Amino acid sequence: MATTGQLIVLGVPIAYLVVALVVGLAGRGSAEQTTTEGFIAGNRGIGLVVLYFIMGASIMSAFAFLGGPGEAYSQGAAAYYVLAYTGFGMVLWYLFGPKAARLGRKFGYVTQAELVADRYRSPTLSALMAVASIGAFIPYTVLQMKGVGYILSEASGGMLPFWAAALIPFLVIVAYVLASGMMGVGWSNVLQGVMMLVLAWGLGLYLPFELYGGIGPMFESIAARKSEFLVIGGEATGMPMLTYSSTVVVSVLGFVMWPHLFMRAYTADSERTLKKTIAFYPTFGLIMVPILLIGFAGVLYAPGVEPADNILPYMVTNLGLNPWIVGFLFAGGLAAAMSSADSIVHAAASVFTRDFYRRVVDPDVSDRRQTQLTQVAVVGVVAVSYYFAVVSTMDIVDLLAGAYGAVIQFLPLIFGVFFWPRATREGAIAGLVAGSAVTVLYTFVLPSPYGVHAGLWGLFVTTALFVAVSLVTTVDDPEHARKFVVESRPDHARRDAPTPSSGDAVPGDD
Repeated sequence: MATTGQLIVLGVPIAYLVVALVVGLAGRGSAEQTTTEGFIAGNRGIGLVVLYFIMGASIMSAFAFLGGPGEAYSQGAAAYYVLAYTGFGMVLWYLFGPKAARLGRKFGYVTQAELVADRYRSPTLSALMAVASIGAFIPYTVLQMKGVGYILSEASGGMLPFWAAALIPFLVIVAYVLASGMMGVGWSNVLQGVMMLVLAWGLGLYLPFELYGGIGPMFESIAARKSEFLVIGGEATGMPMLTYSSTVVVSVLGFVMWPHLFMRAYTADSERTLKKTIAFYPTFGLIMVPILLIGFAGVLYAPGVEPADNILPYMVTNLGLNPWIVGFLFAGGLAAAMSSADSIVHAAASVFTRDFYRRVVDPDVSDRRQTQLTQVAVVGVVAVSYYFAVVSTMDIVDLLAGAYGAVIQFLPLIFGVFFWPRATREGAIAGLVAGSAVTVLYTFVLPSPYGVHAGLWGLFVTTALFVAVSLVTTVDDPEHARKFVVESRPDHARRDAPTPSSGDAVPGDD
């Protein structure tokens, strides 16, 4: 028989799910949900507050409330790489974001691969990017599903089996994504982001003071007993300096190469909103400071917790906290996982329809039919992810590592779109395929040389082949290639566009 305290602990996150559903369904506003521009890009009308929380909450996934404390608890100072890349990860978006927004408004793009494939006139390139993107999205979604399953199952005290605990929050996500599209994702992210900020800072400050008398005394105690744990690159952290540095570089360069983040450039109501979001984003990234403090608080208080990602739930359930506080902390964990999951599911479905189906299967598919297929794909992405989360025993963490490295390989191609009209289709395809292969090789088959992140080796190869092959091949239409450089400039943003090749497939280009 469940006690009153147990019912409260479970009731709070369940109540949060109801509120999230209501907010998501009500968030659609006036955005047209039967068009791809409305369903995928929110009619390009998202303002500063919503875009700020979309970018922040979409990034702070289940990793924030489980993996972040786990890394600080098990690896100490090595976890600081998270602070480094959240502080600088948006720098490239300041360069690329406004340009993508201008071209999106002018030519109707709503996904990352549409922009790239149109510039290089290559349906094949669109399909390759779609496969790489969805290959990264699925394991990422699986990790969120495992996270919500663990959180809700723990909150129920075992009353909810994992299969049900993993499914319920995703049924909520499917409901508001299908009904409200991008706007539902946006407003739910506002709710989730506020919850994460409040709970992370509350718990991150509470635990050091409760267990050690303050943040300073906590680190003094760790320094006295495990000083090597606080040294970046130290042997005790399990992450040598070269590995640490290359991980920071790859994370910063790859931050907005994730399609679901890059695509948000198309949703902003103005370039001013976009630039303000980029400028303010690091303030949301500061959420990782208290998250890491939670992990450090457990280093001396609760040694030996396995797996390390369980350190936060372990401490919360062993401190004798008020059931209402514990319930809200579990709800915060759900918010962290769902804030990434809804954005990823929405983006994965959009990529499937716009970048794969429309380019490879049916170039003449109508806009309304694309929206319908995207909605069907939302259910498909969740179903596939649920299989891997509940049924499959595949090592999703390793798969995600390889997929992340593959997504980073988009960077040279994006650079070529905006700045190098000499870049060719052949160079783009050769670089992307070879760089992704190298990343997979050093992730799954061979140890990465010198401990450097596998994605960085892949990026070297992608860039080298992209440049070399482009220099020995010919651009089919120099004026078309030059258009992307010229029309993405600020002084051309308000000019009337000539009839573009737009996002339409170009038969025979490959």
